[in-house]
Amino acid sequence: MKIIDLRSDTVTQPTRAMREAMFKAVVGDDVFGEDPTINALEALAAEKVGKEAALFVPSGTMGNLVSILTHCRRGDEVIMGDQAHIFVSEVAATALAGVQVHIVPNQPDGMLNPEDVEKAIRGEDIHFPPTRLVCLENTHNRCGGCALSPVQMDSVSTPVRERGIAVHLDGARVFNASVSLGVDVKELTRNVDSVMFCLSKGLSAPVGSMVAGSEEFIRQARKNRKMLGGGMRQAGIIAAAGIVALNEMVDRLAEDHANARLLAGGLKEINGLDVDLNTVQSDIVIFSLVTERMMPSDVVTGLAKQGVKVGSIGGRRFRAVTHHGIEEEDIKLALDAFRRVMKGSA
Repeated sequence: MKIIDLRSDTVTQPTRAMREAMFKAVVGDDVFGEDPTINALEALAAEKVGKEAALFVPSGTMGNLVSILTHCRRGDEVIMGDQAHIFVSEVAATALAGVQVHIVPNQPDGMLNPEDVEKAIRGEDIHFPPTRLVCLENTHNRCGGCALSPVQMDSVSTPVRERGIAVHLDGARVFNASVSLGVDVKELTRNVDSVMFCLSKGLSAPVGSMVAGSEEFIRQARKNRKMLGGGMRQAGIIAAAGIVALNEMVDRLAEDHANARLLAGGLKEINGLDVDLNTVQSDIVIFSLVTERMMPSDVVTGLAKQGVKVGSIGGRRFRAVTHHGIEEEDIKLALDAFRRVMKGSA
């Protein structure tokens, strides 16, 4: 039985080109700045997102934490959405940075209301922590993978930066946003001070993320990465896959988006399930169990018996993510499994 794993785009396998690049990678000691493959990846990543420099990190969580550590001092305050991945799913890593998180509500598409952000910024008062950073997310994971446009991003970033407050973009899937919107990724990163993006999700590399910003920012971020234990040695072996990811795997994200729309449309037609099709803009499909005759665990277990894996994200909500290795035929097979489960015949 073929397994159709829709739990996340982190389950992707490296391509043949990635495996060959990893095998042939020329390596050195990256802590000494002597790994040529990592140096090439960092230069490529910086160019792709329009920043002066970039830094290879083991994970997106470390990338976000390194960025917060670099922007902030202990006792500073960071504004972010109540559904932000940094706030919900990164094990309170902000505590390691010694910062206080000030949450504001995310709108259904993941956008932050600029007025809410403005109200959250602290004034000068001996009792208040200084507002040092605002974090945005694009695409927005828990808000259905919605892609925020450059205009939306600027509506928050511009007034914040004019006040001397930095903006960090959790762009784990920012290339999905770029492809979904049909804009150069630089349009989504030009008005932020730093950006983190993952190589190991839709871009299909086996491991790794990038942090990009100014040369001075990355110089400090490199030291913070080392402090967190992220100073790797001959890591060009894995960086080689990242170069292939950036050069070969971005445009094909459109296939994942088309498959996500196909899946969402099919789920919408199944009794007992509901999907807000307006939020299906990239590779993520958030859907809900609306019948009371079944429990969420019944759906997950029933699908698993038929070789389809989806993730439960709390309450009666689920997440399915399309990715490299999932084809249109797999979506059709998954929908057949959903229909059988919802009819109670699985």
